Amino acid sequence: MTSFRRASSERPAALNILFIEEPEAHTHPQMQYVFIKNIKSLLSQGRKREDDSTINLQTIISTHSSHIVAECDFDDIKYMKRADGCVNSKSLKDLKNEYLTDTPDGENNHYRFLKQYLTLNRAELFFADKAILVEGDTERILLPAMMKKIDQENPSPNAPPLLSQNISIVEVGAHSQVFEKFISFAGIKTLILTDIDTGCKVPRLDDKKQIKINKTNNEVSYTTEKCRPNDTRADHTSNNALTFFHDKARTELNYFLELSKENKTLTKDEGKWKADHQGYLYTAFQTEENGYRGRSFEDSFFFINKDFFCTNTGNFQSLTPVHFESFITGTSDAFELAENGVKKKTSLAIEILLNSKPHGKLSFSNWNTPHYIQEGLEWLRD
Repeated sequence: MTSFRRASSERPAALNILFIEEPEAHTHPQMQYVFIKNIKSLLSQGRKREDDSTINLQTIISTHSSHIVAECDFDDIKYMKRADGCVNSKSLKDLKNEYLTDTPDGENNHYRFLKQYLTLNRAELFFADKAILVEGDTERILLPAMMKKIDQENPSPNAPPLLSQNISIVEVGAHSQVFEKFISFAGIKTLILTDIDTGCKVPRLDDKKQIKINKTNNEVSYTTEKCRPNDTRADHTSNNALTFFHDKARTELNYFLELSKENKTLTKDEGKWKADHQGYLYTAFQTEENGYRGRSFEDSFFFINKDFFCTNTGNFQSLTPVHFESFITGTSDAFELAENGVKKKTSLAIEILLNSKPHGKLSFSNWNTPHYIQEGLEWLRD
């Protein structure tokens, strides 16, 4: 090895590059964290030569590990993806610039959130072929079971099963619009599962339960409240993601209630999301089933699976007894149970799985998937 050692009198090479290819191979996740932390620490110290000078190595690490990416500086990441027989390379600095175009005079909150969220929670998105953005815990826990149901009950002759595809499920609350530039940047086929969140305008009441009058113009003062989509007073959606992807100024309810499946599929064109039946983003929200349209996931699930809950009345500790019994006996509906009777959504999802029963080759045969979710998952699969 001495023949390869550079003499102390020689100048360092003009380029000092260290290549590390897929260090995660044959390494468990905990060791991947340890490796990237240690390699970053060593590289930051530089390499001492025999004359005490320091050589700084430019380091290139290729990886498919979300654990390694999570420990990397966001601005150092280069994102490569194969498309149309070519490999496209993008820098996440370019993504940062796209977000900053919205607020050129200051730091962009959306970019800061995305950076923290991807590196701390969901670095796997960098390696996904497809993604599902969901609002909450209930959908996140139940979606794999729903995907398996579709694979078993409605297999596609033209596409592999959902569970065999490289799909990431990401919980984003009501903030899927924060990810819109990343979706466009990465070119990931994305399904957004969200709620219609219908509301209506009602007179505001004072402390004496009397209609409040605006003293400035002597007119009735109004506020908004949640209501069922089929309520005659329902006139708008409060879902920011839906209004963002379809039109920032659009909140009127009828537009969304009448939206066709084709117009729920979108592509970003010249900075705006537009309807495109061949688009790579799909906005799925509650549709009408058996004459009923839910306002939320829980609302829809309760309605189409009432028989499932009726046969397991003692097995749902996550539901408030008085509201659960009222729903079972028919004195209240799915909307009221969803709004008032769920103590903890995570527990509800787990209890649904615990009470699931197989039948023949079907793993989850005794409950149904809401139509809007099935519609979205079939779009994502195919």
